[in-house]
Amino acid sequence: MKKIKEMMALLEENGVRVCGTASQFYSSKVQNEGIWVAADYTPELFDYWNHKVPFGINEKLNKLVEDNDWYFEWHDPGTMMVWKNF
Repeated sequence: MKKIKEMMALLEENGVRVCGTASQFYSSKVQNEGIWVAADYTPELFDYWNHKVPFGINEKLNKLVEDNDWYFEWHDPGTMMVWKNF
């Protein structure tokens, strides 16, 4: 499993707009620290309303994240969180 900073770098290398940590998003410490992503910045990777791909997430990117023991979760149509999969 990649550590949070490694995962943030991997996401950015793959075109994802990383905004910060989940704790920064929620303005308080999150027990299972995650990654805050601006999903609306890259509609080719994330499209909340697209039901043609699983969960509206680019399949290659989703596989990359899952292969590293993390997973995506929508917060709202423009915000995605990435969490460690325990």
